[in-house]
Amino acid sequence: MILPIVRTALIALRRDRGALALSFILPIAFFTIFAVIFGGRRDTTPKVSVLVVDEDHSAASQRLIQGLEREGSLSVKKRPASKQGAEQSDYTAATAEAAVKDGTAPVALIIPHGFGENPISFGPPNQNRPTIQLLKDRSDMIAPQVIAGLLQKVAMTAMPDIMAEQGSKYMDKYAGGFTPEQKKKIDAGLEELRRRQKAESGGHEAAPADSNRGMPIPVTTRDVVGENKNNPMVSFYAAAIGVMFLLFTASSAGGSLLDEAESGTLDRVLSSRVTMGTLMAGKLCFCSLLAFCQLVVMFIWAWLVFKLDFIPHLPGFVIMGLCTAFAVGAFGMLLASVCRTRAQLGPLSTLVILIMSSVGGSMFPRFLMPAAMQKAGLLTINAWAIDGFTKVFWRDEPVSHLWPQVLVLLGVGFVLFAIARRLARRWEYS
Repeated sequence: MILPIVRTALIALRRDRGALALSFILPIAFFTIFAVIFGGRRDTTPKVSVLVVDEDHSAASQRLIQGLEREGSLSVKKRPASKQGAEQSDYTAATAEAAVKDGTAPVALIIPHGFGENPISFGPPNQNRPTIQLLKDRSDMIAPQVIAGLLQKVAMTAMPDIMAEQGSKYMDKYAGGFTPEQKKKIDAGLEELRRRQKAESGGHEAAPADSNRGMPIPVTTRDVVGENKNNPMVSFYAAAIGVMFLLFTASSAGGSLLDEAESGTLDRVLSSRVTMGTLMAGKLCFCSLLAFCQLVVMFIWAWLVFKLDFIPHLPGFVIMGLCTAFAVGAFGMLLASVCRTRAQLGPLSTLVILIMSSVGGSMFPRFLMPAAMQKAGLLTINAWAIDGFTKVFWRDEPVSHLWPQVLVLLGVGFVLFAIARRLARRWEYS
């Protein structure tokens, strides 16, 4: 009796083409997306962006910056990107901090005045010694650690003569001193090392060194984004998970149109004074209202349970919530118009929504994805909604800074609804 049961189930699966396709396409699609993100290929590994401010303008600071620029895993920026061909001035400490707050880069390094006088030290900490400042965004927990480690490595590869010179000074000071002959040999060796360093500075990378040996370049770390947040990632996950489930809710609510078409209710409604455009507009308003109410409940829960700073950001939340709900509602109407039956809607909506959520950042932060995946995420509603909510709750930006996300979400909503209305004409002429 087991074989007939299996045969019956296979026949049922074959008849449901949507479920059959979903059984194979969805796993392959998800495998492909996460293989691109975590596959370990060198050309897909995202570079860490770091802003560098050189207040010292010494030979040591320049060599340190050149060493950072030679690191393949870093994208070093000393000035903002030029706009309309206009040359931009170098970053200052204030503009670099503002850029980190705006999300231009997760980390900024400030090389202070006097760094070149004593860039490397083997002795005890000196309170009067200039220290490099590392300004970071707390939402990116990986980038600051990568920068801090590479900074020590670059000190050894870019400034070997200074390292050797400082080492000899401390050896002379704490080991009882060198003889004149030993000092002469050390000076000759340092001079040879400097000549070799100049000869290799024409574009060749310095020889690799053991990064685990960590040279003591003093670094002071300071949070410039999220330093006063009780729970740094709550706002991100509230928006990310919220938008994903809003898409499911909107697709299910939009599916009521298919139920009415299958039951014959749609024909009776259209035979009255209600037009198809009016009916779909009403459905869109319902989907948007339902989606917005879900967002309100989710963020209030995050406020009450996880201490999210909700009330101070209420204006920005309302604007982003309404725009997101409108775009999501239009997406649900489009899915309903594309599908012929409710049975088709389920597999298609699951496939599209899960792919959008994985690429758009609802399942994994986009800033940790390869550059190509980050750009692909901009084709989804999730990415724009998450970026807007991040501006509101994480970066504490004013409402006026939300105009890119608002324009995109509203534009996407109107375009999707227009396409859905066009596809729904089949019900008017059926």
